[in-house]
Amino acid sequence: MSGVGTGPVVVGVDGSAVARNAARWAAREADRRRTALRIIYADVTAQPVVTEIPVLHWPKEHQVHIREQVGRWLASSADGAREQAPEVPLSTASIPGTPEKVLIAESETAGLLVVGDRGFGGFTELLAGAVAVKVAAHAHSSVAVVPDVGDPLTFPVTGPVVAGVDDPRSAEPVLAHAFAVAASWEAPLHVVHTWEVIGIDLKWMRARLPEEEVAESEQRFVSEALAGWGERFPDVEVRRFVSRGSPTAELLAHAKEAQLVVVGARGRGGFPGLRLGSTSHKLIHHSSCPIIVVRDDQD
Repeated sequence: MSGVGTGPVVVGVDGSAVARNAARWAAREADRRRTALRIIYADVTAQPVVTEIPVLHWPKEHQVHIREQVGRWLASSADGAREQAPEVPLSTASIPGTPEKVLIAESETAGLLVVGDRGFGGFTELLAGAVAVKVAAHAHSSVAVVPDVGDPLTFPVTGPVVAGVDDPRSAEPVLAHAFAVAASWEAPLHVVHTWEVIGIDLKWMRARLPEEEVAESEQRFVSEALAGWGERFPDVEVRRFVSRGSPTAELLAHAKEAQLVVVGARGRGGFPGLRLGSTSHKLIHHSSCPIIVVRDDQD
């Protein structure tokens, strides 16, 4: 099915509480998909050549200490994952390289890549989500980002699944994933679509169409995008939210009551070289629930 990978769920951890929480969420998703879970740590200190960190000059006992600490981090994440989904086949690995390079390489065979929205060092708005944004922009698979929701760390397990749709190309893979999740979790599906002055409205303004016609056209787009999905997933309750406004603001508002938001990697009018739309980028930074950035098969 477009937009839904068939490989294992792969989650990157770094020892932070947020990453351990992401591993727990990833275990739940692996269980839903009936696939394996792979927990990985990107070990920059194990690279043969490191430009930013002079590892080659570190005492050997210090490097041994790092290896031991990484083992404890992986074991802790695995324990949390097993508590969440004890039947899921699970493996762990420490892989030399930077987080971005390791995770993107793993995404080539992953059905879904999962990361926390921040890890160590992610204590300012400028740094928050740096790895998550890069991975979501360049991964070969879809990417889930689990937010830092404070102490105790957890993730919502009630509320609707929210699908943000904006154009025909991205709507199909987004809806494919959103319907599948909503059906598995027996959750309602809220389909959100907005239009605003920047971008689409300029076309309507040049054509001088009344706002009522624009609204009818956007409602028609959503109806056409949803055609056939009700027959495939008859048990999923679907609600539509179509309005003029900011897609980011609307999706963030829905995220407050949701257990998952599903969006496309590129926004309306995205170009092949633009790997991550502005709405997806902002959701990674600010969503109060996990989000999945679905990679279009043609990206």
